[in-house]
Amino acid sequence: MPWLQLHVNTDRTQAESLEDALLAAGAVSVTLQDRADQPILEPALGETPLWDDTLITGLFDAEIDTKATTEIAARAFGAELPSHRWELLEDKDWEREWMKNYQPIHCGHDLWICPSWIDTPDPKATNLMLDPGLAFGTGTHPTTFMCLQWLAEQGPFSGETFVDYGCGSGILGMAALLLGGSQVTGTDIDPQALLATHDNADRNQIPRDKFPVYLPADCPELQADVMLANILAGPLAELAPSLNALTRPGGKLCLSGILATQAETVMDAYRPWFDFDPIRQQDEWVCLTAVKRT
Repeated sequence: MPWLQLHVNTDRTQAESLEDALLAAGAVSVTLQDRADQPILEPALGETPLWDDTLITGLFDAEIDTKATTEIAARAFGAELPSHRWELLEDKDWEREWMKNYQPIHCGHDLWICPSWIDTPDPKATNLMLDPGLAFGTGTHPTTFMCLQWLAEQGPFSGETFVDYGCGSGILGMAALLLGGSQVTGTDIDPQALLATHDNADRNQIPRDKFPVYLPADCPELQADVMLANILAGPLAELAPSLNALTRPGGKLCLSGILATQAETVMDAYRPWFDFDPIRQQDEWVCLTAVKRT
């Protein structure tokens, strides 16, 4: 079915009130976007980031009366709406549109990340079949891609154990297993991520007992051969003692989700226990790898 979109230009001081007004006028969803190329790459914990120049878009049924809906939104807002316009949204199967643009990714050596709905480019390669669902991690973002590159370079493994901290879609842990790892323990704060990891493990014929997943509070005490953590710089620095405790002496560390400007801060948090390799960088993002001292 077709939809109508109401676009409203505003700033951070009015964004929340306008969002409420559009919902009160019958919007089925409201999105907020940056209008001035002001990226907020790592908000503080618990913070909802808003931009100085924000575009708010409400999605409405195409059958509505746009004039009446604008008036309802203005009453709920308590004033005339700032600069705004209505637009007809083309009717598409958005899931298929996204699927069409997600293609296999070669991560190095013979490791490929392949959408589950596309034939593998090289059936003889190590092919990880992925349907990320609601969880982060498709291999397209530099942070994930650099971790996958590093894993491909380290493999094939010979039975090493791993922790995938912040497992998301399970992509890093599954790659480790397909490259020869014996066991991955996954953990994530998002229950949806745990479900996505299980679904993707099933898709790759990985037994669930080889990739058990937990909320952080339930994660068992262990020491893995390799620690993988692709989250954000702030949490990585705070988690340094915990991630160190989960890594055996002589074990390897792979951290990502870090901006180049944050690398030294994160490395400083781990230097009491780890010796770092040269920094790997793609665009403004870095991947940090290290070995734990014995």
